Amino acid sequence: MDSRIWESVDHLVAWLDEQSTQSPQEERLLRLLKLSEEVGEVGAAVIGATGQNPRKGVTHSWEDVQHELCDVVFSALVALRTLTPDAARVFAERLAYVEQRSAASRSVPEAAERAAAKAAKAAGTAAPDAR
Repeated sequence: MDSRIWESVDHLVAWLDEQSTQSPQEERLLRLLKLSEEVGEVGAAVIGATGQNPRKGVTHSWEDVQHELCDVVFSALVALRTLTPDAARVFAERLAYVEQRSAASRSVPEAAERAAAKAAKAAGTAAPDAR
């Protein structure tokens, strides 16, 4: 992730800390709860973009949904930074773990296809389409 993003997160956290009237423990909990608020705003924007409330009709755009998703990301990064001064490292390690896990899940069907092809070759038949 761009180091400029983490610099911005650090500035946001410092500003929020300066403005806070809560204890550090309460502030941490409130920043975690902020995520729920922002996710709710994504839901409201999706409902508004699809016109799912017949009383209100279409009240949002998909661009509004994008902006609300960004607010979720910002809130999550601020919450993470509030929990640890080493947020950038924690995030990078978790991203690497998710990428590795994702790569591993992609290789399972490929391995099954290779095994089927090998078995078919040994049996002298065409390999079945594993897709």
